[in-house]
Amino acid sequence: MAGSTDFATGFSGISTDVLPVRQVVSGTVTDEEGLSLPGATIRVKGSTAGTVTDLDGEFSLDVPDGAVLQISFVGYIMQEIPVNGRSTVNVQLKQDATQLDEMVVVGYGTQKRSDITGAIGSVKSGEFNKGVISNPVDLLQGKMAGVNITSTSGEPGANQNVIIRGIGSLRSGTQPLYVLDGFLLDNSDTGIASNPLNFLNPNDIAGIDVLKDASATALYGSRASNGVVVITTKKGKTGTSQINFSASTAWSSMANKIDVFGADEFRTQVVEAGGALEDFDGNTDWQDELTQVGFSQNYNLSMSGANTEKFSYFASMGYQDQEGILKNSELKRYSGKLNMSQKAFEGKLKIDYNLTASHTENLRPSITSTISDMLSLNPTVPAYTDGQPTLLNTNALNPLKRYELYSDDAANNRILGTIAPSFEIIDGLTYKLNLGVDYSSTNRYQQYKPYTQVINESNISDGTLDVGISSNTNKLVENTLTYNWNNYLHNVTVLGGHSYQTFLDEYRLTSYRGFADNNIEPRYQDQNSTSEYPTTVSSSAVKNELQSFFGRVNYTYGDKYLFTATFRADGSSKFGENNKYGYFPSFAAGWNLSKEDFIDNSVFNNLKLRASWGKTGNQEIPSKITKASYSEDRLSEGSGSLNTYPIDTDATSLDGYPYGIVFTRLANPDLQWEVSTQVDFGLDFAFLDHRLTGTLDYFNKVSSNILLEVVPSDPVEPTSTYWDNIKDMKIHNSGIELGLEYASRVHNDFSYSIGGNITLIKNEVKDSPYSVLTTGSAQGAGQTGATINGYINGEPIGAFYMLEFDGINENGLNMFKDINGDGQVLDNDRAVVGSAIPKVIYGMHMNFNYKAFDLGLNFNGSGGNKVYNHTTMSIFTKAQLARSNNTTDFATQFPEESFNNSNTVSTRFLEDGSYFRLNNATLGYNLDSKLIGLGDAFQNIRLSLTGQNLFVISNYSGFDPEVNTGSTSGGIQTFGIDRFTYPRARTFSINLNLTF
Repeated sequence: MAGSTDFATGFSGISTDVLPVRQVVSGTVTDEEGLSLPGATIRVKGSTAGTVTDLDGEFSLDVPDGAVLQISFVGYIMQEIPVNGRSTVNVQLKQDATQLDEMVVVGYGTQKRSDITGAIGSVKSGEFNKGVISNPVDLLQGKMAGVNITSTSGEPGANQNVIIRGIGSLRSGTQPLYVLDGFLLDNSDTGIASNPLNFLNPNDIAGIDVLKDASATALYGSRASNGVVVITTKKGKTGTSQINFSASTAWSSMANKIDVFGADEFRTQVVEAGGALEDFDGNTDWQDELTQVGFSQNYNLSMSGANTEKFSYFASMGYQDQEGILKNSELKRYSGKLNMSQKAFEGKLKIDYNLTASHTENLRPSITSTISDMLSLNPTVPAYTDGQPTLLNTNALNPLKRYELYSDDAANNRILGTIAPSFEIIDGLTYKLNLGVDYSSTNRYQQYKPYTQVINESNISDGTLDVGISSNTNKLVENTLTYNWNNYLHNVTVLGGHSYQTFLDEYRLTSYRGFADNNIEPRYQDQNSTSEYPTTVSSSAVKNELQSFFGRVNYTYGDKYLFTATFRADGSSKFGENNKYGYFPSFAAGWNLSKEDFIDNSVFNNLKLRASWGKTGNQEIPSKITKASYSEDRLSEGSGSLNTYPIDTDATSLDGYPYGIVFTRLANPDLQWEVSTQVDFGLDFAFLDHRLTGTLDYFNKVSSNILLEVVPSDPVEPTSTYWDNIKDMKIHNSGIELGLEYASRVHNDFSYSIGGNITLIKNEVKDSPYSVLTTGSAQGAGQTGATINGYINGEPIGAFYMLEFDGINENGLNMFKDINGDGQVLDNDRAVVGSAIPKVIYGMHMNFNYKAFDLGLNFNGSGGNKVYNHTTMSIFTKAQLARSNNTTDFATQFPEESFNNSNTVSTRFLEDGSYFRLNNATLGYNLDSKLIGLGDAFQNIRLSLTGQNLFVISNYSGFDPEVNTGSTSGGIQTFGIDRFTYPRARTFSINLNLTF
């Protein structure tokens, strides 16, 4: 018994001394005016315990003795308050509307917003566009001045055109340089048809910074001429530990149908047009038959925290399955993310580790054929006969059957890992090593199952298979030294570094034809190469290297006067020995006027002037073009060029003529870097106690040393084309950007914010030696290669260059304007009739909060641009209608038009591309978990409904004015051509977010 008594006594003693004393703390969180803040977060520092305030701003929380509370609310400065035994803690938060101390990611580091001298736009995760998002750049659409983001089509994961302050190159397209957590991505094709950025899970992204002017981008040198997009993923935060789970389901349908004739009207119109009606007694809406309601689902689980000041982590897993509105159109992504940071040696050593892994599956239909069929097929043809897709009378393939036979299936595995240790050598001097590798591997299968009932399309009747295998490896090694020194007035930061990056792209395509019709997919069949259907193999491997030396100096005097100077030297394996390196300097200055005494008591809460000048480069040209290349050739039977001579003078057959060596490319070691020089003048300002903030910028960007593959003027040349810098030719982009944001105070539990941006931009090509450099050309019988738009001296980029339609003459044929007045209409009567690039782009957002409810609306649009409706030119003609193919009333607008009239490229098919779109709307409710008895389990429960692409105001007659599906001409990117574009969807999603 004594032993039992001692044990009990001892246990009692342990209970009293070791178990922590706990107490309940309650209170109210208010703003500076004493108004309650519902939804404010209260956490116990260093633990997972926490809660949120209710509709009256009140909270109650069980805390241990000695607890420190962290109270935070979006837009307000977080406070840390020791409990010190109190049972009541009331907190008044101060608004952080200025965001001047916000850290902005710049090249190889961060800076306070107040110290920035360049033009940098930032969007944080809470401001992102909501809904079904496959590509991270969709998060930014309409959110930032000077950044024009347009989808090429409505396909899940479709490519985006991202244009930052205009287009400044012929060859490199519009894509900016993407930097993910300090790793410079490669924009090359990964072998999957969708956007190469689709491997990133948008839920893992904490913020995106867009570097726009040369001062901000010059530190990235040779790849920064189109701007830089810096993507920062989420990290663990000190003092917090939480688990987040989100789930959503969505449904999508075609947002806008094209008004083709219904069956009854079709019967009438064919007869009235004088055509031979083929009537099959059906009534089919092929747009309905060939589209579907696409369902999507998205699940994400993340864990983050920082148990001590030394270690933080963020880990996530995600799954997204997005169906398109065409059948057999789907994008699946499985993603994982791990970010960790560890400190040692009293914080002097820090190691950051980032790992991103994804598996992406992309299933695609035959888009061009399907869209063409849904718009032009005879609506009197029944979709099905005896339960099977009707075989068309020409033995052509019913598109419903094509869905069963054709597939384009690609699977991509991608892993990106970086490790970045840094060490503070002495006070203020830090060395950092950044090691990373980005590896991508894709298998793509494009196939037609054999279908012998179709006799006029042999590839379908026999079956085909194309197998593409690609891999991309991007390795990066960077070393930097950073030195910080400051005293009361002076603050100096010096950065110096070296970067070495290698790229290896490998591709192999094998094509097969002729498979057994046994209901087994060709990809799973055996197949032997025959003389009738030989197996063909093509392969390539390209390796490039980039070595760089760079430096930057930032100097601040009294927080008033700011100076930045950067320099980068890039050496690329793409250029010849005489111009291996390019040199890219920049300078910038800023003046914080609001720090001056004469501004101190003015209406301005913040006022800063900025000015910058700098150069950036472009090396996005084909590899090895500065080196000579040869091929073997000899006279072939029938006709050809004699590139060799017989060794045996008595030779009587080709065997006596050996292969000769001929040039396919000449060496050009003098090829120079393309350079963009940019000037920027900016103004940052704030009024009304920081509630109204804004930025105003003027920029002027000039691209020179334009790189282009050209045809030699001298016909006696060993090659048909060669690469050169176009002397004196320049591309000018200038414009004005304005961004405004107003945030109200909370009054009667209601608050709102409204903001917007607008960019006015002027593009012009100057001193071009060419009459037109074609960017977009027509396709189809009798049209292939006809110029639609291009680069023309003295005109905007993407200028439409064509004949001006002037009606139908008495013979039923096209009439065009005689521009030069010589009495005849020829090619020299073509004129510039508009541009594919908008003169103005804009966006607007509004956010409303009432108690636990919130509503967010995002709009965007453009003006001053044209769209060439290639779809209309190809199929909506009177000749098509007369052959019993469906059209719109466009084909009947001229009753006197002849069936034999040609669909010549002209302004007849050019339309206004301006639009205004409600891009995104979200209604949300933050449920008080305590009201449903889950207060101890969940920190936050949020339900929301999101609509995307809810309406578009536009005069454009196609599916959507925001398109670009024209063919690239000579490697030069095309703009503003709509040819059988995948339709845009209208999407609604229901979302659940849990924090615990």
